[in-house]
Amino acid sequence: MFVLPPPPPRYSIPIAYAAGAANGMAVPIIETNNVIKHPEGGCPLQVGEGTYELVDDLHLATPPPHPSEAPIVNPNPLATVPTPPTAGVKMSLVITNNNKSPPNLYSSRASASAFDLRSIRESEKEGRRSESESWSYISAPAFGEGNPALMIASVKDGLKRRKPKNNIVKSSSSFVSRVISHESAAKRLADRNPDGLFAFANINRAFHWLDLGSPNKEDPLAKILFTKAHMLCHDVNELTKSSSHIDVVMGSSAGDIIWYEPISAKYARINKNGAVNNSPVTHIKWIPGSENLFLAAHANGQLIVYDKEKDDALFTPEVDEGADRASSSSKSLQILKSVNSKNQKTNPVSAWKLANQRISQFAFSPDKRHLAVVLEDGTLRVLNYLKEEVTDIFASYYGGMICVCWSPDGKYIVTGGQDDLVTIWSLAERKIIARCQGHNSWVSAVAFDPWRCDERNYRFGSVGDDCRLLLWDFNVGMLHRPKALQTNARHRNSITPGMQQLSRHRTDSLSNRKRSDSDRTEKPIDTDELDALCHPVEPRKMIALLPPVMAISARGLDQEKVSQTKVAQNSHQPCQVPAQKRLLVLLVVGCASK
Repeated sequence: MFVLPPPPPRYSIPIAYAAGAANGMAVPIIETNNVIKHPEGGCPLQVGEGTYELVDDLHLATPPPHPSEAPIVNPNPLATVPTPPTAGVKMSLVITNNNKSPPNLYSSRASASAFDLRSIRESEKEGRRSESESWSYISAPAFGEGNPALMIASVKDGLKRRKPKNNIVKSSSSFVSRVISHESAAKRLADRNPDGLFAFANINRAFHWLDLGSPNKEDPLAKILFTKAHMLCHDVNELTKSSSHIDVVMGSSAGDIIWYEPISAKYARINKNGAVNNSPVTHIKWIPGSENLFLAAHANGQLIVYDKEKDDALFTPEVDEGADRASSSSKSLQILKSVNSKNQKTNPVSAWKLANQRISQFAFSPDKRHLAVVLEDGTLRVLNYLKEEVTDIFASYYGGMICVCWSPDGKYIVTGGQDDLVTIWSLAERKIIARCQGHNSWVSAVAFDPWRCDERNYRFGSVGDDCRLLLWDFNVGMLHRPKALQTNARHRNSITPGMQQLSRHRTDSLSNRKRSDSDRTEKPIDTDELDALCHPVEPRKMIALLPPVMAISARGLDQEKVSQTKVAQNSHQPCQVPAQKRLLVLLVVGCASK
């Protein structure tokens, strides 16, 4: 295999522990630049509506470990490489022009009935809606809208948009190692196209801010290197973004959260030294419609809502004071602090415990009322986070779940995990409707293409540890029951007792969880209620199986770990769509050379 040499070092070569260094001795490591390639002949993706071409192939340089970091030790005696220190690369695209947005399948009308699970299920009983009919929803209330303590804080802030107080370039914090700013960053920001794309990416202990609309897009506007932690996730606030202000939050392996405003180069540190929760932040998202609140998932199974402008305080779970709290806890959700709590002077705003295992990812529904959470215990949990309650618990075919996303109309949830399958769940029918088979390893990311979705036809993409990018199309009319169900009803009846036993087993495992205030007299958990929440695993032959419409492999690259951002553009241009909108899918792929 032809291997290109690494680019020359950008700055001085540090002394650190190299991966695989003999006897853990410190050796010099070359720190490289980002590389962008324009492959000859492109990388055509053949799909039904035309051919998509690869525009940019961006390779993000992996930063070397800090000299203070200990060598990586893999406990597996059969392993030949050290354990990767992070959960991988995460990248997000931002257009500061708010007029450039994906199509919205919702229409908010005050006269429409409120959107909830009951209204969906009733409409499903009457039959599926036609393509001419559109789902109508009332705008969801803000999170914690009924709490006067939170309302006072929002009124006090007024309309002034605050920024962090600390200058990250001149910071003396031991948490920030160094900040590398582009020498002409101010000029590039002044001359850039307002419709251009910003890109933010975290890779190990580095965080990149890139301008993809610039000719030299591989040179970051700013690159932050951290000392005591690796950045595992980040998110950009879509509500507050503008050409002069961008709010970014980053979650680290130490539990610390960074609120970063890149244009002013200011930052603030939240959950410092794990004051609220000292476990790693596995996923982080701004709460839809909120300027200050964001939700962070921690590796110990907790979901915590933080306020970017509040100080931290040593957190201890509050005493259960209401019946609503007890009923929520009986639904496998332990409320450590409710959003309705009167104590809102410091973080956290609210805290929930779902399980004792790692939360892999979560996603907010388009109606801004529900939350889909996937965990390493192999469950998909749907929450009404405004009411702080669990509505459904689904189980994977086997293994843990890794990724989750909602369809643009909020009818379906797509998950991927360790069973090598992409699974489609119906929120209205409260069950699995299809499994998608095509990956040869764990599925690491799924995403819908909003410009290729309507009320009946959907397209989404997925990537996995097998270094494959797959595209999937499905239509509600094509999801027929397998022939085995139509010809042999007795076979279905024979597996029903086993499914009930499995459901009871999962219910028992949920009922053994302890509340945060375990020293108090505990209310017995209603197992019948949990039976209604927990849905059993459906055998593979009872569920429709979908093949991918397109598959492409990214193997054979010249680096052991490469971050690839694939932005595909339709060369046939069947419809008049702006260039920034002709995005087929944006997925980050970790590729291992063979």
